[in-house]
Amino acid sequence: MTAPAEALPTGAEMMQQLVESAVAVRQPADDMADLAEVIRTLLAVDAGRDTRVRLGGNLFDVVISSSGLQARGAVALMDEIQGGCGPVIEDPESGWYYWLVPPGSCGRWAPHSHAVCLGGPHTITLPSLSRTVPPGPYWLRPPAQVSNRLVPLAPLREALAQIRPEPTPHAALAAQLGIAF
Repeated sequence: MTAPAEALPTGAEMMQQLVESAVAVRQPADDMADLAEVIRTLLAVDAGRDTRVRLGGNLFDVVISSSGLQARGAVALMDEIQGGCGPVIEDPESGWYYWLVPPGSCGRWAPHSHAVCLGGPHTITLPSLSRTVPPGPYWLRPPAQVSNRLVPLAPLREALAQIRPEPTPHAALAAQLGIAF
């Protein structure tokens, strides 16, 4: 006695199986929302608009130091080390430099007497790429000028320890963010 032949699926059943198997493929990867946000942000900055971005993720973290005369010495030192310092934003109102460092730097940053490192969930407003002078925050070292390299963490840490820019941002940031450093 032979086993009864299995019935072949109907066209509608085959189509449903194809749809169900493609569901996983149609789901965007977990980091695609982040990528879309990054692309929108970079397009906005490139189009000449200031844009608020979330630190961390795949973009960058930020080291915050004084932007005084001493800090200009740190930029000059990083120019020598990097052959042109990576991206730095100066905010004359707060008196701070925002050094854009590789993502994940915040987790590796040990307490420093002259700088603070922030990553996610904090945010920063990037000035438009065309803003290279005050008023307001501007690019002291624009990303386009330095081939989109970030500032390397270890040499920056050493430069800030050597130059010791004052005043330190710790107390002001702690008050502003409600966290202790």
